[in-house]
Amino acid sequence: MRRIPTVTIGRCPTAVLTMVAVVAFGACAESLDAQSGPAAIVPQTASAPTIALTAPPLVTVAPPSTTAATPPSTAAVTSVVTEAPSTQAVETTVAPTTSAAPTTQPATTQPPSTDPLAPFLELGYEKAPAVTQPIGAIGKNSGQATRVLQQRLLDLGFWVNGVDGEFGHTTTQGVMAFQKYNSLPATGSVDEATAAALNGAMLKGKGTATEGDLIEVDKTKQLLHVVKGGKTLWTLNASTGNGKEYEEEDQNTPGEIIRGVSLTPNGMHKVNRERPEGWWEGDLGKIYRPKYFVGGVAVHGSGSIPAYPASHGCVRVSTSAMDWIWDSNLMPIGTPVWVHGGENWLTQ
Repeated sequence: MRRIPTVTIGRCPTAVLTMVAVVAFGACAESLDAQSGPAAIVPQTASAPTIALTAPPLVTVAPPSTTAATPPSTAAVTSVVTEAPSTQAVETTVAPTTSAAPTTQPATTQPPSTDPLAPFLELGYEKAPAVTQPIGAIGKNSGQATRVLQQRLLDLGFWVNGVDGEFGHTTTQGVMAFQKYNSLPATGSVDEATAAALNGAMLKGKGTATEGDLIEVDKTKQLLHVVKGGKTLWTLNASTGNGKEYEEEDQNTPGEIIRGVSLTPNGMHKVNRERPEGWWEGDLGKIYRPKYFVGGVAVHGSGSIPAYPASHGCVRVSTSAMDWIWDSNLMPIGTPVWVHGGENWLTQ
């Protein structure tokens, strides 16, 4: 019987192949001896049944005959057995890891904010405190309802001189400021529309400025805003010039006539001088504790702050408000005063 040489071909790294191995491994045996073919290595003296090429693995096949060629060594068999469960095969069947799954997925899929005030807050507005006691249409009556009104005005950033239940001058001015800000008729009296607006307000009053410390005069709405660090702290009723020409007698020089235009000039100005004590007789009338910011134009106290532009060019506020501005040091020398708007008044 011819001895089969030791060969390693393709993916079958077998050592010494016996006739048994040839029968068990079918295709590999054909590659080992292509000249003689599989039939050439079947024992001549044995009448063993034909073995299919799809036989079980080598380790489970019994030798067909004791007359066959010398069985392969134990080392050879061991080599074949240990090669079968390839390490690479194990690696390719490892279950995919789940450690890569994002653990913070819920945080990245949070729904957008449903707060209806969010766009306004991004623009610098501030939320107003919730209403604790609804305000009714109290007109100008004093009492407990006016206490609630005064506190609500303060919560919304509209200045009044205290919470005392008296519907006095500063409360009237505070109501007028709120009405102007909300484009309501500025009567100073709390009617149904004003009460509804006070109860429904969700944001504090705000000027246009978004940075710096300054006094902002909005001639369109006829309001004065106190701004600190870009935030509007307080809003007051005001009355500016209406852009019309005037001709009046000089209060300090009888017989002389002063002619001019009732103009509060737009632009960024600064407080450059002031008169700290009481009333002063100006050429066009009395003014209270003025703070000048351009020429003879000043922010000053007055006994008349109507719902419309009425001054010769100055910015009128109540005398109580002017005292508060001085006492709180809100307009020291050098304070910027920004005047804007008011084009609609030039045609009236």
